[in-house]
Amino acid sequence: MGRYTKQKGKKKNENEEIVYNDWWMFTLILTTLVILLEALKRYTFNIFDVNLTYAIFLLPLAYFIVNYITKKYGYKKSVVAIVISALSVVLFVTIMSVVLGTELLLENVSGEFCGYVISQFVNLTIYSFLLNNTKGNYILTVITYIFSLIVYYMFYTLIHLNIIVFDNFSQGYIITILIQAVICFILGFIDMKVKRGIEEE
Repeated sequence: MGRYTKQKGKKKNENEEIVYNDWWMFTLILTTLVILLEALKRYTFNIFDVNLTYAIFLLPLAYFIVNYITKKYGYKKSVVAIVISALSVVLFVTIMSVVLGTELLLENVSGEFCGYVISQFVNLTIYSFLLNNTKGNYILTVITYIFSLIVYYMFYTLIHLNIIVFDNFSQGYIITILIQAVICFILGFIDMKVKRGIEEE
């Protein structure tokens, strides 16, 4: 397992933080999480007469993991992680359709795939900007998480507009964002505790 230090080409001193090049491990965690999100979307619970999927509790974690990779290992590693995790969902759905003997429909995965990829890159772009131009602003970081979730649901809704049942849709949407906003405030606090690793040139 390789490792990097913040100052390239210089000998490590006692005060210099070592950053291990184990970004692949977090990519694997992200991939596993995204597959779990796909599996959980069929399991729901009821709150205020609105059915919500258990996946809403885990979705913010996907952005947190990408932001962690960005902060520790750089922008390029995050792009690779997003691509791998997104393709893993398509592969998972394809394998499950073959195993279960069901027809593979593009609409079954297109909404999640497009929403996930676009919102992750929106999140990555804003978060990278904040890393390079601010000194770790908690509020802006939390807003980035929440905005990324809104982007996800926006594209998901646009793609599935023809099959969405709009009874209680707005209520369900607001409740979902509120629940995930609470999670984002917690993740934002943890995010502030993460020290920056490799700085890309």
